[in-house]
Amino acid sequence: MARLVIGLGNPGPEYAHTRHNAGFLVVDLLADTLGGSYWRDEAGSKTTKVRLGTEDVVLAKPQTFMNLSGKPAKRLLELYGVSLADVVVVHDDLDLPEGDIRAKSGGGHGGHNGLRSLHDVVGDEYLRVRVGIGRPPGRMDPADYVLEPLRGEKLQRLEESIPTAAQAVIDVLERGIGAAMTEHNGA
Repeated sequence: MARLVIGLGNPGPEYAHTRHNAGFLVVDLLADTLGGSYWRDEAGSKTTKVRLGTEDVVLAKPQTFMNLSGKPAKRLLELYGVSLADVVVVHDDLDLPEGDIRAKSGGGHGGHNGLRSLHDVVGDEYLRVRVGIGRPPGRMDPADYVLEPLRGEKLQRLEESIPTAAQAVIDVLERGIGAAMTEHNGA
């Protein structure tokens, strides 16, 4: 049986360099690092299979918009016969300072539409790697903030957090959620 890593984001080039696509960026780096060279279309997602030690890992990027991520996630769980406990979801998080990375097991959706969709369709007992993007400045609408196309220094700051988040996913898969939380959550 495979493990499943789902990066949350929005499909399309106009969303590629937004804070909301942190999950896609992490999954892309994992694919590059672990030899996932061929992306296929299946179960409403782009997927690639890699090996991590002795385990098969499916990396997935749902191709629905963020607020509908639960449906392709459910299809992937069914396709691969994966239990929710063997799923790691990677997503942006407004409630973490920019650049902070945290591992977590279960929990609420905190207003995140992608997580809300997952909770509604498959439940909330999956593992997570949260990529901190900070809060919007002033009175900026959070939706505008997470979907803002990033360039220059803003894009660089987001990209600098991606390798740490990818390592957190590897730590969750290889060493377990407790070890990953100790390593990445400052516990």
